[in-house]
Amino acid sequence: MRITSTSCICPVLVCLCFVQRCYGAAHHGSIKVTRNQTKLVEGETEVHHRPKRGWVWNQFFVLEEHMGPDPQYVGKLHSNSDKGDGSVKYILTGEGAGTIFIIDDTTGDIHSTKSLDREQKTHYVLHAQAIDRRTNKPLEPESEFIIKVQDINDNAPKFTDGPYIVTVPEMSEMGTSVLQVTATDADDPTYGNSARVVYSILQGQPYFSVDPKTGVIRTALHNMDREAREHYSVVIQAKDMAGQVGGLSGSTTVNITLTDVNDNPPRFPQKHYQLYVPESAQVGSAVGKIKANDADTGSNADMKYTIINGDGSGVFSISTDKETREGILSLKKPLNYEKKKSYTLNIEGANTHLDFRFSHLGPFKDVTMLKVIVGDVDEPPLFTMPSYVMEVYENAKIGTTVGTVTAQDPDTASSLVRYFIDHNTEEDAYFAIDASTGTIKTAKIFDREETPWYNITVAASEIDDPGQVSHVPVGVRILDVNDNPPELAREYDVVVCEDAKPGQVIQTITATDKDNAANGARFYFSLDEELSLNPNFTLRDNEVFSLAIVVLFITLRRSKKEPLIISEEDVRENVVTYDDEGGGEEDTEAFDITALRNPSAAEELKYRRDVRPEVKPMPRHHLSSSLDSIDVQEFIKQRLVEADLDPSVPPYDSLQTYAYEGHRSEAGSISSLDSATTHSDQDYNYLGDWGPEFKKLAELYGEIESERTT
Repeated sequence: MRITSTSCICPVLVCLCFVQRCYGAAHHGSIKVTRNQTKLVEGETEVHHRPKRGWVWNQFFVLEEHMGPDPQYVGKLHSNSDKGDGSVKYILTGEGAGTIFIIDDTTGDIHSTKSLDREQKTHYVLHAQAIDRRTNKPLEPESEFIIKVQDINDNAPKFTDGPYIVTVPEMSEMGTSVLQVTATDADDPTYGNSARVVYSILQGQPYFSVDPKTGVIRTALHNMDREAREHYSVVIQAKDMAGQVGGLSGSTTVNITLTDVNDNPPRFPQKHYQLYVPESAQVGSAVGKIKANDADTGSNADMKYTIINGDGSGVFSISTDKETREGILSLKKPLNYEKKKSYTLNIEGANTHLDFRFSHLGPFKDVTMLKVIVGDVDEPPLFTMPSYVMEVYENAKIGTTVGTVTAQDPDTASSLVRYFIDHNTEEDAYFAIDASTGTIKTAKIFDREETPWYNITVAASEIDDPGQVSHVPVGVRILDVNDNPPELAREYDVVVCEDAKPGQVIQTITATDKDNAANGARFYFSLDEELSLNPNFTLRDNEVFSLAIVVLFITLRRSKKEPLIISEEDVRENVVTYDDEGGGEEDTEAFDITALRNPSAAEELKYRRDVRPEVKPMPRHHLSSSLDSIDVQEFIKQRLVEADLDPSVPPYDSLQTYAYEGHRSEAGSISSLDSATTHSDQDYNYLGDWGPEFKKLAELYGEIESERTT
């Protein structure tokens, strides 16, 4: 079968000829198919062989987008078996057969009944067969062929990502790349120039340019200034057919924004400013604002304000508001119109983020002068001190001067001042103040022991404007007067053991005084002279601890009665038995212990006159010094030694022997024998652990002889 195409695009014909062996050649444009004929050998029978057909196949082309009124001719099928008598029938099957493509079954002509779009389907695969019209038997095997849709330039280039939004820094060098745009064409890039695209700029010149082949957009001018123009709208065109006339085109818009760089220094709108601030402005408060303009944006416009000089640099401070980029002027020290009425400040505003590429456009700072005018404000009186402390003695008479407060009107007019006490508390009623002089006096009599301190509030107001009032705290300390006698700390009930030794401390007495330390800390103790004195006790004033010590001296056990004549034959007959333990104050024969302490009484001691003593008595001055330097026990021992060494002492000395005290006596032994060497069984060493306050007692009660003091 031969396939013939009459397409106007001059298709390429590919002919495959299949010819039976040993037979002739094909005619031009067709292949003849004939039966195979061989000469029979003798004795052989005729054998039928299937003839081999020749099939000419081709590739058809059909133009896309055919808009004519008649079906578009595609091509022709022809079999070698076709003699033109209509006995051969052509059949077409495959993609689009019968719907898009139809065939004349007698002539084999193929037509396209619809307009085709190559961008939707580029080719169709079909099958052709020639059969005997009478027998419907195939004359040749089925053959496959392709119908390709021929491309035409029916698609314009498209920008799939547009419109575009892009930025580029201002002041960029010429030729700085901004963006690359790409357009696509749906036509066949392998056939003609239908899909060959070139780029051009329709809008945006002379600021930007585009590469015709790559679509790269670049800056076309030097130093494009954002502050002069920030936004640009650039239109880029893409045209196929290599840009030739008749080519299709598409366009897109590129919105370009110049980003800011720090190429503009800050500038103050004025070189001189003036600010009014009242003298009553509080320290730390904001009193004014100032701002330098910067054409840049973002961090490129950030700046810092400083006071570089001026007589107000120590009174005012300035900070920067990061949101508004304003300089906030604040007060560092209080203002006083009467002392200084104006200040001058030189304020600098400087960028904090510098771009050294543009340093030649600087300096990136500016300076202005600010004059601050201090406004006069009517102020309340001002006390000379923030607080006062005064003193007055207790028991002072009403009207006694305590002290004086002073306040003055700081204003220029210097109005007169009136003083008064705010009677808000009970303490304020104890004092009065002179309204003109501010002198504070007592209004009541004070008792320091009841209230040692008073707090009052004194106010001062202007006479011309009573609403201008100021206050000051005044503390009054009540001084002590020795107006309270000392008192015993408590009532004392003293118990004395019968075996107490001489010099033993039996009670420590303490006293208190309501007055302070200056008038009551030192006490002096003595026995009441109006009461009858008991010689058995004495009071010692301990000056170290301001307390008294009562000492018991056992003197009755040292007393001697008249000597008794004791019979040598029977001692028991001369034993004196009694149940009393002493004669008390009425016993005049008892030995007076005070003689041990009184040197004059000791001098009156008489020695026996009937026998001349061989022992020379101690000198008076030696006796006196000895009595002052030794304690009672040592003194008694010394006298005993003198008596033992005195040869004039008779054997009948006034020694009383109490070997037997009677039967079932209710009273215990009151014998004074060996009493000088008898010690209490109680141990007082623990007094040494009580601290320095009880050191004296520890010495008096201690058992170590060297630690005892009189």
